[in-house]
Amino acid sequence: MASLIENLISVLEQENSEYEMLLELSRKKTPVIVQGDIVRLQEITDEEQNVIDRIAHLDAKRMEHTKDIANVINKDVEELKLDNLIQMLGRSPADQKRLAEVHERLKSTLGQMRDVNSQNRELLTSALEMVDFDLNLLQAMRKAPETANYTKGAYNDGSVIGTNAGSFDARQ
Repeated sequence: MASLIENLISVLEQENSEYEMLLELSRKKTPVIVQGDIVRLQEITDEEQNVIDRIAHLDAKRMEHTKDIANVINKDVEELKLDNLIQMLGRSPADQKRLAEVHERLKSTLGQMRDVNSQNRELLTSALEMVDFDLNLLQAMRKAPETANYTKGAYNDGSVIGTNAGSFDARQ
């Protein structure tokens, strides 16, 4: 059982390290979003994807170790949470302390990630709203008012002032 706990702690420490890398990349994204540097944003996003792939691999290992521990202590793996496991390790205070510490570090790192990602999401939303506003403004500037010209059937013919905007005049 001690080796299973040791393996779980090791994987959780590795996961925390990867999440800290992801947190740092998220923090690097903030000024890049503000500057609107799309190329650098794509580079950071690619780096994040590599870290996420490693986290997914570590998460699978963590689940495997958790299943092994659940089998040894005869508990349902779905009900075995880290908090419960920490309480069960009362007879092994060293393992209990290490698992509790890595659990707290992991929770702290994920909380910081949540805050930074929320801030980045707000910045991206604002940037998209600004782009949408600019596009609407450009479209409104290009559209000229319609004339009051009517056809024989008394329908507006839909002609626009300055209809030569899209044509080429070779005489000029």
